[in-house]
Amino acid sequence: MHMITDVGMVYDVLQENHKKARENYRALMEHDVKSVDFMGSIGAGKTTIVCELAKLLSKRGLRIGAIAGDVTGRDDFDRMVAAGVTAVNCNTGKECHLDAVMVNKALKELDLDAIDVLFVENVGNLVCPADFPLGTDYRAVVISVTEGDDMVRKHPDIFLHSDVAVLNKVGISDAVGVDPGILVKDYERLTGGVKKMVLCDAKSGNGLEEVAEALGLGVVG
Repeated sequence: MHMITDVGMVYDVLQENHKKARENYRALMEHDVKSVDFMGSIGAGKTTIVCELAKLLSKRGLRIGAIAGDVTGRDDFDRMVAAGVTAVNCNTGKECHLDAVMVNKALKELDLDAIDVLFVENVGNLVCPADFPLGTDYRAVVISVTEGDDMVRKHPDIFLHSDVAVLNKVGISDAVGVDPGILVKDYERLTGGVKKMVLCDAKSGNGLEEVAEALGLGVVG
């Protein structure tokens, strides 16, 4: 995909993606399914956030579905199923991101009438997913303190292409020698102070309510 050098071909690929993304959005909207695309690097805690949010929202009577995106394997898919999530495994092969065509196919494997909220976990990557919207209501980028305090400065595009930014694993900030305040300030500077970074520690549950609220799910159910 990213080896293509023909500008016209790249444009066509992106146009097709946007076309399918609109189709996905309409399908989800018609079935009254709220949806979130979780982007972020490997190990940031995307799967944990999906699973813990699913448990939280399920207690409120919401039915949770998910698409587990990975290059290969089914580890994340298995974790989602174990958490009580209706999930579809989506392996991308050599692609470093999900695209709207892949998600379109995955949606056909789900009974959208039996789902209230759909979480899409993108492939672990802070670069490629930014260019490929999937047709979800929200795009969220997840980073963790274990990645250092320069992630916003190094990867501005994915933060600018997302609606919500989540800083995970804040409970071990001191242990890894990272000041969350630096990441928060970098994000506010990048976004002009319009958006606030949400801090959480998904394993302990701290901040999950704030994440749900930022994604428009805090008052649902």
